[in-house]
Amino acid sequence: MAKEEETPLPKKAAIKKATGLGRGLNSLFGEIQREEPLIQSADVSGGGAEGEARVDGLRSIAISDIRPNPDQPRQQFDNAALDELADSMKLRGVIQPIVVRPHGKNFQIVAGERRWRAAQRARLHQVPAIVRSLNDAETLEIAIVENVQRRDLNAVEEAEAYVKLKDDFGHSQAKLAELVGKSRSHIANLMRLLELPESVRELVGDEKLSMGHARALINAPHSEDLAQQVVKQGLSVRDTEKLVRKMLGGPKRKTKASLSSAGENDADIRAVESHLGDLLGLKVAIQSKGQTGAGSMTIDYNNLDQLDLICQRLTGEHI
Repeated sequence: MAKEEETPLPKKAAIKKATGLGRGLNSLFGEIQREEPLIQSADVSGGGAEGEARVDGLRSIAISDIRPNPDQPRQQFDNAALDELADSMKLRGVIQPIVVRPHGKNFQIVAGERRWRAAQRARLHQVPAIVRSLNDAETLEIAIVENVQRRDLNAVEEAEAYVKLKDDFGHSQAKLAELVGKSRSHIANLMRLLELPESVRELVGDEKLSMGHARALINAPHSEDLAQQVVKQGLSVRDTEKLVRKMLGGPKRKTKASLSSAGENDADIRAVESHLGDLLGLKVAIQSKGQTGAGSMTIDYNNLDQLDLICQRLTGEHI
Protein backbone atom coordinates (compact mmCIF):
# COMPACT_ATOMS: atom_id res chain seq x y z
CA MET A 1 0.00 0.00 0.00
CA ALA A 2 1.46 3.32 -1.05
CA LYS A 3 2.36 5.63 1.76
CA GLU A 4 0.05 8.59 1.87
CA GLU A 5 1.89 11.80 1.21
CA GLU A 6 1.74 14.32 4.01
CA THR A 7 0.22 17.58 2.93
CA PRO A 8 2.47 20.45 4.03
CA LEU A 9 0.91 23.13 6.15
CA PRO A 10 0.47 26.45 4.34
CA LYS A 11 2.91 29.14 5.30
CA LYS A 12 1.49 32.12 7.11
CA ALA A 13 1.21 35.16 4.94
CA ALA A 14 3.33 38.10 5.96
CA ILE A 15 1.23 40.80 7.54
CA LYS A 16 2.20 44.35 6.80
CA LYS A 17 1.73 46.57 9.81
CA ALA A 18 -0.18 49.74 9.03
CA THR A 19 1.83 52.90 9.36
CA GLY A 20 -0.87 54.65 11.37
CA LEU A 21 -0.47 57.98 9.61
CA GLY A 22 -1.02 58.84 5.99
CA ARG A 23 1.59 57.51 3.60
CA GLY A 24 3.94 56.69 6.49
CA LEU A 25 7.67 57.23 6.74
CA ASN A 26 8.60 54.07 4.81
CA SER A 27 6.77 55.23 1.70
CA LEU A 28 8.45 58.64 1.97
CA PHE A 29 12.10 57.59 2.09
CA GLY A 30 12.03 53.86 1.33
CA GLU A 31 12.38 50.69 3.38
CA ILE A 32 15.71 50.30 5.21
CA GLN A 33 17.40 46.96 4.48
CA ARG A 34 18.04 45.10 7.74
CA GLU A 35 21.22 43.50 6.44
CA GLU A 36 22.73 46.84 5.40
CA PRO A 37 26.06 47.26 7.26
CA LEU A 38 26.74 50.04 9.70
CA ILE A 39 29.63 51.97 8.14
CA GLN A 40 32.01 53.97 10.27
CA SER A 41 32.86 57.44 9.00
CA ALA A 42 36.52 56.54 8.45
CA ASP A 43 35.59 53.53 6.30
CA VAL A 44 34.08 55.61 3.49
CA SER A 45 36.50 56.49 0.71
CA GLY A 46 37.25 60.16 0.38
CA GLY A 47 36.84 60.92 4.11
CA GLY A 48 34.63 63.59 5.59
CA ALA A 49 31.04 64.34 4.69
CA GLU A 50 31.78 64.72 0.96
CA GLY A 51 33.05 61.16 0.78
CA GLU A 52 30.19 59.84 2.90
CA ALA A 53 27.59 61.59 0.77
CA ARG A 54 28.29 59.25 -2.12
CA VAL A 55 26.65 56.32 -0.36
CA ASP A 56 23.07 56.25 0.93
CA GLY A 57 22.34 53.89 3.80
CA LEU A 58 22.90 53.26 7.48
CA ARG A 59 26.18 54.37 9.00
CA SER A 60 27.83 55.96 12.01
CA ILE A 61 28.48 59.69 11.61
CA ALA A 62 30.41 62.10 13.78
CA ILE A 63 28.08 64.41 15.70
CA SER A 64 30.25 67.37 14.69
CA ASP A 65 29.43 66.67 11.02
CA ILE A 66 25.67 66.95 11.59
CA ARG A 67 23.69 70.18 11.51
CA PRO A 68 20.04 70.81 12.50
CA ASN A 69 17.50 71.82 9.86
CA PRO A 70 16.46 75.48 10.33
CA ASP A 71 13.07 74.57 8.81
CA GLN A 72 12.48 71.77 11.32
CA PRO A 73 8.78 71.96 12.33
CA ARG A 74 9.51 71.29 15.97
CA GLN A 75 11.02 74.29 17.72
CA GLN A 76 10.40 73.49 21.40
CA PHE A 77 12.39 70.80 23.23
CA ASP A 78 11.86 69.89 26.88
CA ASN A 79 15.18 70.11 28.70
CA ALA A 80 14.22 67.62 31.41
CA ALA A 81 13.17 65.06 28.79
CA LEU A 82 16.44 65.63 26.89
CA ASP A 83 18.43 64.98 30.08
CA GLU A 84 16.52 61.73 30.68
CA LEU A 85 17.20 60.58 27.11
CA ALA A 86 20.88 61.55 27.45
CA ASP A 87 21.19 59.46 30.62
CA SER A 88 19.69 56.50 28.76
CA MET A 89 22.11 56.99 25.87
CA LYS A 90 25.07 56.95 28.24
CA LEU A 91 24.05 53.43 29.25
CA ARG A 92 22.69 51.97 26.02
CA GLY A 93 23.84 54.27 23.23
CA VAL A 94 21.55 55.57 20.47
CA ILE A 95 19.15 52.71 19.74
CA GLN A 96 17.16 54.32 16.91
CA PRO A 97 19.12 55.98 14.07
CA ILE A 98 18.41 59.52 13.05
CA VAL A 99 17.76 60.39 9.40
CA VAL A 100 20.04 62.87 7.62
CA ARG A 101 20.72 64.11 4.10
CA PRO A 102 23.98 65.34 2.53
CA HIS A 103 24.19 69.11 2.88
CA GLY A 104 27.34 70.83 1.64
CA LYS A 105 30.36 69.40 3.47
CA ASN A 106 28.19 68.15 6.33
CA PHE A 107 24.86 66.42 6.91
CA GLN A 108 21.50 67.99 7.76
CA ILE A 109 18.99 66.36 10.09
CA VAL A 110 15.78 65.20 8.44
CA ALA A 111 14.29 63.38 11.44
CA GLY A 112 15.64 62.83 14.93
CA GLU A 113 16.91 66.22 16.13
CA ARG A 114 15.83 65.38 19.69
CA ARG A 115 18.03 62.26 19.65
CA TRP A 116 20.93 64.27 18.21
CA ARG A 117 20.59 66.91 20.94
CA ALA A 118 20.47 64.24 23.65
CA ALA A 119 23.54 62.53 22.17
CA GLN A 120 25.42 65.80 22.48
CA ARG A 121 24.43 66.04 26.13
CA ALA A 122 25.57 62.45 26.64
CA ARG A 123 28.94 63.48 25.16
CA LEU A 124 28.78 60.85 22.44
CA HIS A 125 31.10 61.32 19.47
CA GLN A 126 29.09 59.49 16.82
CA VAL A 127 25.48 58.51 16.21
CA PRO A 128 23.90 55.92 13.90
CA ALA A 129 22.24 57.67 10.97
CA ILE A 130 20.33 56.76 7.82
CA VAL A 131 21.57 58.87 4.92
CA ARG A 132 19.06 59.69 2.20
CA SER A 133 19.37 62.02 -0.79
CA LEU A 134 16.24 64.17 -0.38
CA ASN A 135 15.08 67.50 -1.73
CA ASP A 136 13.69 70.28 0.46
CA ALA A 137 10.03 69.25 0.02
CA GLU A 138 10.73 65.58 0.85
CA THR A 139 12.79 66.64 3.86
CA LEU A 140 9.97 68.74 5.29
CA GLU A 141 7.38 66.03 4.55
CA ILE A 142 9.36 63.41 6.49
CA ALA A 143 10.02 65.81 9.37
CA ILE A 144 6.30 66.58 9.67
CA VAL A 145 5.18 62.93 9.54
CA GLU A 146 7.85 61.83 12.03
CA ASN A 147 6.89 64.52 14.52
CA VAL A 148 3.14 64.06 14.08
CA GLN A 149 3.50 60.30 14.59
CA ARG A 150 5.32 60.94 17.84
CA ARG A 151 2.87 63.71 18.79
CA ASP A 152 5.84 66.03 19.30
CA LEU A 153 4.42 69.09 17.55
CA ASN A 154 2.07 71.54 19.18
CA ALA A 155 -0.83 72.78 17.07
CA VAL A 156 0.92 76.00 15.99
CA GLU A 157 4.13 74.22 14.92
CA GLU A 158 2.08 71.73 12.92
CA ALA A 159 0.11 74.56 11.28
CA GLU A 160 3.29 76.46 10.37
CA ALA A 161 4.74 73.33 8.76
CA TYR A 162 1.62 72.82 6.64
CA VAL A 163 1.62 76.46 5.53
CA LYS A 164 5.28 76.19 4.51
CA LEU A 165 4.56 73.10 2.40
CA LYS A 166 1.62 74.94 0.84
CA ASP A 167 3.39 78.23 0.17
CA ASP A 168 6.90 77.01 -0.73
CA PHE A 169 6.14 73.72 -2.49
CA GLY A 170 2.55 74.10 -3.71
CA HIS A 171 0.99 71.34 -1.59
CA SER A 172 -2.80 71.43 -1.60
CA GLN A 173 -4.86 70.77 1.52
CA ALA A 174 -5.87 67.43 0.00
CA LYS A 175 -2.23 66.42 -0.42
CA LEU A 176 -1.39 67.54 3.12
CA ALA A 177 -4.32 65.51 4.45
CA GLU A 178 -3.08 62.44 2.56
CA LEU A 179 0.45 62.99 3.84
CA VAL A 180 -0.45 62.84 7.53
CA GLY A 181 -3.66 60.79 7.35
CA LYS A 182 -6.00 63.49 8.65
CA SER A 183 -9.08 65.15 7.24
CA ARG A 184 -8.92 68.24 5.03
CA SER A 185 -11.09 70.12 7.53
CA HIS A 186 -8.57 69.37 10.29
CA ILE A 187 -5.73 70.71 8.13
CA ALA A 188 -7.77 73.82 7.30
CA ASN A 189 -8.65 74.42 10.97
CA LEU A 190 -5.02 74.07 11.99
CA MET A 191 -3.82 76.52 9.35
CA ARG A 192 -6.43 79.05 10.49
CA LEU A 193 -4.75 79.15 13.90
CA LEU A 194 -2.02 81.26 12.32
CA GLU A 195 -4.60 84.07 11.96
CA LEU A 196 -4.43 84.53 15.74
CA PRO A 197 -2.17 87.20 17.29
CA GLU A 198 1.33 86.03 18.18
CA SER A 199 0.68 86.19 21.94
CA VAL A 200 -2.28 83.80 21.58
CA ARG A 201 -0.24 81.43 19.41
CA GLU A 202 2.43 81.39 22.10
CA LEU A 203 -0.16 80.28 24.66
CA VAL A 204 -1.09 77.41 22.34
CA GLY A 205 2.58 76.54 21.88
CA ASP A 206 3.06 76.50 25.65
CA GLU A 207 -0.03 74.23 25.91
CA LYS A 208 -1.83 76.75 28.08
CA LEU A 209 -4.57 76.83 25.44
CA SER A 210 -5.81 73.84 23.48
CA MET A 211 -6.58 73.82 19.77
CA GLY A 212 -10.28 73.97 20.68
CA HIS A 213 -9.74 77.13 22.70
CA ALA A 214 -7.73 78.67 19.89
CA ARG A 215 -10.38 77.88 17.26
CA ALA A 216 -13.01 79.60 19.40
CA LEU A 217 -10.84 82.73 19.62
CA ILE A 218 -10.08 83.09 15.90
CA ASN A 219 -12.98 85.44 15.13
CA ALA A 220 -13.28 86.94 18.59
CA PRO A 221 -12.79 90.66 19.21
CA HIS A 222 -9.94 91.44 21.61
CA SER A 223 -8.74 87.83 21.32
CA GLU A 224 -5.53 88.54 23.24
CA ASP A 225 -7.44 89.79 26.30
CA LEU A 226 -9.92 86.92 26.03
CA ALA A 227 -7.09 84.39 25.82
CA GLN A 228 -5.56 85.71 29.02
CA GLN A 229 -8.97 85.52 30.71
CA VAL A 230 -9.43 81.90 29.56
CA VAL A 231 -6.03 80.91 30.95
CA LYS A 232 -6.44 82.82 34.22
CA GLN A 233 -9.92 81.40 34.93
CA GLY A 234 -9.21 77.94 33.54
CA LEU A 235 -12.24 78.09 31.24
CA SER A 236 -13.27 75.05 29.23
CA VAL A 237 -13.59 75.12 25.44
CA ARG A 238 -17.38 75.36 25.72
CA ASP A 239 -17.16 78.21 28.23
CA THR A 240 -14.77 79.98 25.88
CA GLU A 241 -17.21 79.56 22.97
CA LYS A 242 -20.03 80.98 25.10
CA LEU A 243 -17.84 83.92 26.08
CA VAL A 244 -16.99 84.63 22.44
CA ARG A 245 -20.68 84.42 21.43
CA LYS A 246 -21.53 86.89 24.16
CA MET A 247 -18.83 89.27 22.90
CA LEU A 248 -20.18 88.94 19.37
CA GLY A 249 -23.75 89.63 20.56
CA GLY A 250 -25.07 86.17 19.72
CA PRO A 251 -28.75 85.19 19.98
CA LYS A 252 -30.32 85.21 23.40
CA ARG A 253 -31.21 81.98 25.12
CA LYS A 254 -34.75 80.63 24.65
CA THR A 255 -37.08 81.39 27.51
CA LYS A 256 -38.81 78.01 27.72
CA ALA A 257 -37.02 75.62 30.04
CA SER A 258 -37.36 72.65 27.71
CA LEU A 259 -35.90 74.49 24.76
CA SER A 260 -33.16 75.86 26.94
CA SER A 261 -32.26 72.35 28.14
CA ALA A 262 -32.27 71.02 24.59
CA GLY A 263 -30.04 73.86 23.48
CA GLU A 264 -27.62 73.16 26.30
CA ASN A 265 -27.47 69.48 25.35
CA ASP A 266 -26.92 70.31 21.69
CA ALA A 267 -24.11 72.67 22.61
CA ASP A 268 -22.51 69.99 24.78
CA ILE A 269 -22.68 67.47 21.95
CA ARG A 270 -21.24 69.88 19.40
CA ALA A 271 -18.40 70.70 21.82
CA VAL A 272 -17.60 67.00 22.26
CA GLU A 273 -17.70 66.47 18.49
CA SER A 274 -15.31 69.36 17.99
CA HIS A 275 -12.95 68.15 20.73
CA LEU A 276 -12.81 64.57 19.42
CA GLY A 277 -12.43 65.81 15.86
CA ASP A 278 -9.42 67.90 16.91
CA LEU A 279 -7.83 64.94 18.70
CA LEU A 280 -8.27 62.52 15.80
CA GLY A 281 -8.09 64.90 12.88
CA LEU A 282 -11.17 63.15 11.49
CA LYS A 283 -14.87 63.98 11.22
CA VAL A 284 -16.84 62.91 14.31
CA ALA A 285 -20.66 62.93 14.48
CA ILE A 286 -22.75 62.26 17.62
CA GLN A 287 -26.48 61.52 17.48
CA SER A 288 -28.53 61.67 20.68
CA LYS A 289 -31.72 59.63 21.19
CA GLY A 290 -34.28 61.60 23.12
CA GLN A 291 -33.89 62.50 26.78
CA THR A 292 -32.49 59.16 27.94
CA GLY A 293 -28.87 60.12 27.35
CA ALA A 294 -28.38 57.28 24.87
CA GLY A 295 -27.02 57.81 21.38
CA SER A 296 -24.40 56.81 18.84
CA MET A 297 -21.08 58.19 17.62
CA THR A 298 -19.68 57.92 14.10
CA ILE A 299 -16.06 58.48 13.08
CA ASP A 300 -15.41 58.84 9.35
CA TYR A 301 -12.15 57.52 7.91
CA ASN A 302 -10.90 57.39 4.32
CA ASN A 303 -8.39 54.50 4.39
CA LEU A 304 -7.03 51.67 6.54
CA ASP A 305 -4.21 53.84 7.88
CA GLN A 306 -6.75 56.21 9.38
CA LEU A 307 -8.66 53.26 10.85
CA ASP A 308 -5.40 52.04 12.38
CA LEU A 309 -4.89 55.51 13.87
CA ILE A 310 -8.36 55.40 15.46
CA CYS A 311 -7.72 51.94 16.92
CA GLN A 312 -4.39 53.03 18.39
CA ARG A 313 -5.92 56.10 19.98
CA LEU A 314 -8.80 54.08 21.46
CA THR A 315 -6.49 51.39 22.86
CA GLY A 316 -3.99 53.90 24.22
CA GLU A 317 -1.11 52.68 22.04
CA HIS A 318 1.55 55.10 20.85
CA ILE A 319 1.91 55.65 17.16
